[in-house]
Amino acid sequence: MRWRGNRQSQNVEDRRGSRISGGGGSGGGLLRFLPAIYRLLGFKGTAIAVVGIAAYGLYTGNLSQILGAGSVQGNSTKTINQPIKQSTEEKETVEFISVVLADTEDTWKVLFKETGKQYQEPRLVLFRDKVKSSCGYGSAQMGPFYCPTDKKVYIDLSFYDDLKNRYKAPGDFAQAYVIAHEIGHHVQNLFGTSGKVHKAKQKLSTVKANQLSVKLELQADCYAGIWANHANRSRQILESGDIEEGLKAASAIGDDRLQKQSQGHVNPDSFTHGTSKQRVKWFNVGLEKGSLSACNTFSAKIL
Repeated sequence: MRWRGNRQSQNVEDRRGSRISGGGGSGGGLLRFLPAIYRLLGFKGTAIAVVGIAAYGLYTGNLSQILGAGSVQGNSTKTINQPIKQSTEEKETVEFISVVLADTEDTWKVLFKETGKQYQEPRLVLFRDKVKSSCGYGSAQMGPFYCPTDKKVYIDLSFYDDLKNRYKAPGDFAQAYVIAHEIGHHVQNLFGTSGKVHKAKQKLSTVKANQLSVKLELQADCYAGIWANHANRSRQILESGDIEEGLKAASAIGDDRLQKQSQGHVNPDSFTHGTSKQRVKWFNVGLEKGSLSACNTFSAKIL
């Protein structure tokens, strides 16, 4: 991916020097809570999109309610600020994230202007281990997530190690896809889509609510594809193999694949983000079409 030398965003908030102690702790990993997570995925809490690491999926819900002991409890925490120490490799990753964020800003500003709206740039928070958001406390084990109430994306850089080593989805464009997906949730938030889905889910059964969640997540995948389409047409960012990297990352986070890996069987009624095939399909739709209208997963007869 051609990114070096490109504009870096001013909306990166670096909290890697902040340490949150106390609270529930990590509790041995998100995988430990996976069965409970899938039972709770239709709950009526604050909407938040999370890329899970141990289970590696995208989950919707209140952090503390979903993860229980896996989240940090606010009443018993203490934040300690320390100087940021980073390796040369980590410094380059931060620069890369800042460039990708800037590129999403440039893309969505144009697309929002075409719809007669003004794009509100989100902030991206870098953290280590644990972090406080307006949606609650999160941990590195949960992976990148978007909080709609403060309009921020949260990322612990250790996530990219898991993406490469554990889930066999290496490459800078695979990393960019994950950021673009979370920005897709921000776009949904600005358009009011997330709020409508959240409100509708409160009146539905868990199975029906999960089906709406799938459509919301697949649309965010499609929006990630839109970003890649416009960024490449405007700034020629793509190199040979980049699309394959993005598709491999999308495939790695399908509900069917994750459930098979974590619990040995698949339960379609509990899907909240779509199968590997669906995620690849909708990323491709956005990539090939490059238009918002093509990403209307809510009216699609076949996902």
